[in-house]
Amino acid sequence: MDHGKKCLGIEFGSTRIKAVAIDEAFQPVQSGDYTWASSYENGVWTYSLEEVWAGLKTALRNLGPVDGLAAMGVSAMMHGYLAFDRDWNLLVPFRTWQNTITGPAAAELTALFRFNIPQRWSIAHLYQAILNGEAHVKDIAHITTLAGYVHHALTGVNALGIGEASGMFPIDSTALDYDQAMLDKFDDLIAGKGYPWRIRDILPRVLLAGEDAGTLTEAGSALLDGLLPAGIPVAPPEGDAGTGMAATNSVAPRTGNVSAGTSIFSMVVLEKPLSKVYPELDLVTTPTGSPVAMVHCNNCTNDMNAWVGVLRETVELFGGSVSTGELYTKLYQKSLEGDPDCGGVLVYNYLAGEGVTHLDEGRPLVVRRPDSRFTLANFLRAQLYSTMSTLKIGMDLLAQEHVAIDSLTGHGGLFKTPVVGQKYMAAACNAPVTCMETAGEGGPYGMALLASYRANKTDGETLEDFLSGKVFAGVTGTTLQPDRADVDGFDRFLTRYKAGLAVEQKASETV
Repeated sequence: MDHGKKCLGIEFGSTRIKAVAIDEAFQPVQSGDYTWASSYENGVWTYSLEEVWAGLKTALRNLGPVDGLAAMGVSAMMHGYLAFDRDWNLLVPFRTWQNTITGPAAAELTALFRFNIPQRWSIAHLYQAILNGEAHVKDIAHITTLAGYVHHALTGVNALGIGEASGMFPIDSTALDYDQAMLDKFDDLIAGKGYPWRIRDILPRVLLAGEDAGTLTEAGSALLDGLLPAGIPVAPPEGDAGTGMAATNSVAPRTGNVSAGTSIFSMVVLEKPLSKVYPELDLVTTPTGSPVAMVHCNNCTNDMNAWVGVLRETVELFGGSVSTGELYTKLYQKSLEGDPDCGGVLVYNYLAGEGVTHLDEGRPLVVRRPDSRFTLANFLRAQLYSTMSTLKIGMDLLAQEHVAIDSLTGHGGLFKTPVVGQKYMAAACNAPVTCMETAGEGGPYGMALLASYRANKTDGETLEDFLSGKVFAGVTGTTLQPDRADVDGFDRFLTRYKAGLAVEQKASETV
């Protein structure tokens, strides 16, 4: 069935559901979105599945009619926990990556596997539910991620791209499947519980980028109110980490990228294994199964977004009006006037807990000494430094491991305003940072590229060759080298930031 030459990427991000269509030259030509937010209910960060579908249909309507699609794909925020019975009825509310409620399970599995299991991974959520004695566990027939749930509903195929699967359960990059020895260890661990399932039986099938992951069914099209016709080939669903790697041409060894929006994470494709287990570092994979070191931080721009809202109210108090884009641009640019070390102003942007700094809860804070230079520029610069400070703590561990990074590419909302986020990231990592014109599109653009690979790859063509030889051939981005004054200033800020984490810890205990 010839649907045309465009490819569609859909991503369920933390703050937006977005659809991006690209043409045969791999350029974004249409986009539509829907704004949403997680809610904190009964001690759990969650989204309703009803809003998943209402938001997706709104994003597709805002996308507008597409002349035809050669392929499409679904992506979403990685990790978390969606548990279903055999008829795909949801057993408990969706538990998102934001939750830090699986500490005992994550610690026990990390020790058992000798492999870091972060709190947000699906297997940690499952085992914590077992430790909690939750009644729903005996009824589980399927666990998956948000991307996997939407993909199954649209195609009838219960599968995940390998990069997304690597956020559910550890992957063996040689076998290109879940690690069999660890599957066996988990089954042995829970053998006495009497559950009617084994772990492999309830996990989605693992697929590599470019493989057949089904087509949009008549039932799937009906779920979308017919906004997309049945029969469209669908790529393996990926998480926002995998789509970020595709969007930045960062799937080959020694390449890396930083995705910065509501959360922030870096992905560095490894040449060799790390020397030991680091609880601050995730080991995941590219969409083709190569090992990747991931520094994932739960908090990035959420606190900045809240302050932008307060500053908008201030403008409106005086009868003014400003567009959201202009407001962010002006404030980001104003931060450039701040001191390289933010004048002694400290910001902790922790709305949620952080695994890298071992905090289970967050309390956003602004802290300053009496002699700090508290100006608007320094406050804004401290806000933006705080979005990448925890990431920097994790990246320093990779530096200790002598992990080589030839290129670091930034994408996501933090990099939409030219220069600013890129300049600060270069200072934080003390490395050149490149941004492309598509930097602000991020995940949905990367998913559209993976869909295009599914539709257009030639026999034997690797994803690396497809991206480098076709998509990004001749594409030039802007690269900023680290400025020495900024590097020194960020280092001074980070020294104070790490020392002040005890204040953040105390705030989470007392406020």
